[in-house]
Amino acid sequence: MNQSSLKPIDSYRWSKIRLLATDMDGTLTQEEMFNFKLFQTLTRLSTAGIEVLITTGRSAGWVQAIATYLPVVGAIAENGGLFYWNHHPQANLISQGNIDEHRQQLRRVFQILKTKFPQIQESSDNRFRLTDWTFEVKNLNVTELEQIDRVCQSEGYGFTYSTIQCHIKPKYQNKASGLRQVIAQYFPDLKPAEILTIGDSPNDESLFNQQEFPLSAGVANVLKYQDQLKYLPAYVTNKAEGEGFCELAELIISHRQ
Repeated sequence: MNQSSLKPIDSYRWSKIRLLATDMDGTLTQEEMFNFKLFQTLTRLSTAGIEVLITTGRSAGWVQAIATYLPVVGAIAENGGLFYWNHHPQANLISQGNIDEHRQQLRRVFQILKTKFPQIQESSDNRFRLTDWTFEVKNLNVTELEQIDRVCQSEGYGFTYSTIQCHIKPKYQNKASGLRQVIAQYFPDLKPAEILTIGDSPNDESLFNQQEFPLSAGVANVLKYQDQLKYLPAYVTNKAEGEGFCELAELIISHRQ
């Protein structure tokens, strides 16, 4: 297992950061909500010249609104499936061919899982999705999640999960692949040392691969999953969830100033 040592990043690096690529649920939210402190922090980051790009597993329908109304530069939806650049139309990051046929195949895999794990329930936002299929992670233990992963792989699909949902998806669809495409197109001048990736759960794991993203951070609640992750973030905040993100942002802003 290739895990980081979870030690703090050298302080001089904070002043170089120009882009925060951050998960949303459990990373920006506090007890499943956006709070006033988060909005203040996002605004302060923007004023300091630090862009924020959300990378979430949430659906296309949800994320289009998020990219429009939050003070962020854009948002990647469905774990690397789509990208919304502020008020501009979405860009598909994963080519899935005919949408209806793609959705039918995802449904087929879900029905196979349903016969083996009858307790799983389709997520309420699944109807607003294009590239993946989601069901609730509650009532599933680690062993069952590993079994679900194997079933999806045997059917030719990938699988990941977060604190909220489980995702059936194309095998190579993940946050890192989506982020790479967005950086190449919209931030071609950025150097690796100027990008910080942030997350809290297994569907953020690709963002913690230090061979791709040398600077990564987890909010404190990521430690709940440290035995289930192949890659761990280089740095972990003292505080959990949105409070941890704000802690990290304050550190970056203070060094930038």
